[in-house]
Amino acid sequence: MPGTEDQAASHDGLRELIAVMDRLRSPGGCPWDAKQTHRSLVEYLVEEAYEVVEAIESGDRDHLREELGDLLLQVVFHARIAQEDPVEPWDIDDVADGIVAKLIRRHPHVFGDASAETSEHVESRWLALKAEEKGRESVTEGIPPSLPALVLAGKLLSRSAALDVEIPGRAPAHDALAEIDDEEALGELLLGLTAAARERGWDAEAALRGAARSHADRIRAVESQTEPGR
Repeated sequence: MPGTEDQAASHDGLRELIAVMDRLRSPGGCPWDAKQTHRSLVEYLVEEAYEVVEAIESGDRDHLREELGDLLLQVVFHARIAQEDPVEPWDIDDVADGIVAKLIRRHPHVFGDASAETSEHVESRWLALKAEEKGRESVTEGIPPSLPALVLAGKLLSRSAALDVEIPGRAPAHDALAEIDDEEALGELLLGLTAAARERGWDAEAALRGAARSHADRIRAVESQTEPGR
């Protein structure tokens, strides 16, 4: 079968990475690696995720491969730490088994009898299945409030797109964008807004985060007025 040898090599590479991490965390390994915890690794996990984004945006595929490796290391590192838990241990295979089961469960149009004609339909069903699995009552649940403000706002707007929720700043925003032709110009406008805010002593990140929190409240208010199943 085409690609089988490549897949086997990839799998062997993953197992070698796991073995290296086991050696680093075991007696006689690396003192720094041995003392790390889930909490102490948070800053590295966040940093590596942002470096992957940077590599994608730069278009440098070699750099992307390297940064994905660094991010994968974080996953293996956390799984190895979890494996050492004396009460409820789990390992990288449990992590993989979990995501495989989730992917199959949330793609009934691929692995089951359901159908999905568009990517929008797939996304809508994914969110619905996720909400059902986790017992969530609001589309705002599961969105980390610590996300960067722009990402947080984007997530809230995306999740609530099917709801009739007022967005107070939409009209003046459209006016401001009337002369904007592309994303580069949009970026320059956002930069200019940030600079103007700084000149007034305002924190643009904090301002948008506050607006996002208020919008989350509006979303939940609309949801509370919507009849179940409507």
